[in-house]
This record gives sequence, structure tokens and C-alpha cells, in this order.
Amino acid sequence: MSFSAPSPRVTEGPITRAVLIGTAVLFLAVFLFVPLAGVFFEAFRRGIGVYLAALTEPEAVSAIQLTLLVAGISVPLNAVFGVAAAWSIAKFEFPGKAMLVTLIDLPFSVSPVVAGLVYVLLFGAGSVLGPALEDMGIRVLFAVPGLVLATVFVTLPFVARELIPLMQEQGTASEEAALSLGAGGWQTFWRVTLPSIRWALLYGVLLCNARAMGEFGAVSVVSGHIRGETNTMPLYVEILYNEYNFAAAFAVSSVLALLAILTLGLKGLLEWRFAGELAANRRH
Repeated sequence: MSFSAPSPRVTEGPITRAVLIGTAVLFLAVFLFVPLAGVFFEAFRRGIGVYLAALTEPEAVSAIQLTLLVAGISVPLNAVFGVAAAWSIAKFEFPGKAMLVTLIDLPFSVSPVVAGLVYVLLFGAGSVLGPALEDMGIRVLFAVPGLVLATVFVTLPFVARELIPLMQEQGTASEEAALSLGAGGWQTFWRVTLPSIRWALLYGVLLCNARAMGEFGAVSVVSGHIRGETNTMPLYVEILYNEYNFAAAFAVSSVLALLAILTLGLKGLLEWRFAGELAANRRH
């Protein structure tokens, strides 16, 4: 028999609740819904033909493709790292564990622009690594590798920070039971560990992907702003706006906004599924 905790008593009066809810709704309307609606209004203000023409420009297509490419490389790398780091931190004790947790959170406290400058120092013309890699035919700065490195850095914590608390709460009993029954390490991971963290993993990957596609500061420093080659969608929007090409700027911005709305919807779905599964596990 399971007993549910009593629901907390609501002590606020109806007027207080109405004021709090109204304040929240007003804040969201002013700072979220109105600007978002303005983006789509400006994007379609001159007609669907102008909108589609702006998105089919070669530079726009290149920016969209580059954004998807950088996210497509960065997100799987951070997913693998996040699972490995969370598994290590939650399941094992080792020297330097606290330091590893601190380092995972480092990108949250470092400005993305500073992160980009660090890569410029590491791979720039005045560094040791930059010219050596250039001689080997490997170009990091002002190319896709630099964009990927900068994006990986700023999105590194998202998957790991979603998985670590969950895996710590789950403990090691299930893995130990599987091992005692003769399962191998990889078999235990695929059959026991991964199914128990799949929704949290997808949630972390979703957040990581959203940040990767919208990142501006770090990639702006390492990209060189080479038109048609190293401009992601956020960088391309800035260029269009600075050139007073507002219709095209808002058109490309609307694509980013649509991706954000899609991310928000998937985030809500995953939160619902993850919360339901976590509650079921706790009942058992």
C-alpha cells in the first residue's frame, strides 16, 4: 500500500492569487509573446514571396545548413560525454570527483565570448597549435572545426547536468543485480542503465541542441564572419540587420523562432513523460 503526501494548503487569498497570476502572464506577454509575434509579423509583412526568397538565398541556405551541421556534430559529442560523466560521477567514487563536477559547470560561468577568445589564443596565427595544424592541412579557426569546438564548450553541461541527479537518485542496485546475474558491462548499460535514463537523456539533448543552434557569442569570435562559409543563422541575422535588410533578417529569425517553439513543445512532452515515469519508479 502506498500513501501519497498531503497536498500543501493554499493560504493566499483570491486577490493575491489573481495578482500573482496576472503579473506572471503580463510579464510573459511583454517579454516573450509580443516580441515573438513581432518577429513573425515583420517576417511576413512584405508577403510570402519575399519571405521565401529571403530563405532561399544562397547565403541563407548556407547559414541554415551550417547551423544544422554544427549542432549535428556538437550535440552527439556532448551526449556521449554527458552519459559518461554522469555514469562516472553517480556510480563510482574516485579522486577529483568534486573537481570534475565543478569543471562540468564551468561553461555556465564563463562568458561565451571569452570561450571564443580562448580558442583564438590556442589556434590563432600566433599560437603553436594553429600554424602546426595549418601545415597539416587542418584549419580550425574561421572554419567548421572552430565553430564545433566553441559550440561544444558552451553546450557541454546540459546533458550531464540532467543525468547526474537522476543517476545519483537511482543508485547502483540495478546495475549490481544485473552484474550478479552474469551480465557484462555493456550489456548492463544497454539493458539496465540506458532505459532508466532515456527520457532525461532526451531532455538534456533537446536543451543542448537548442543552445547549439542559437549560440552567438562564442561562434562569432571564431567564425571570422565569412559570408556563405562560416556564418550560422544567428550571425547571418546580425549581418542582414546591420545592412538594413530587415525583411530577410526577420525571415531567418523566424526560422530560429520556429525551432525554439518546436524545442519548447518537445521539452514539455519530455517533461510530462519523464515526470510520469519517475513517479511510477518511486511507487515501485
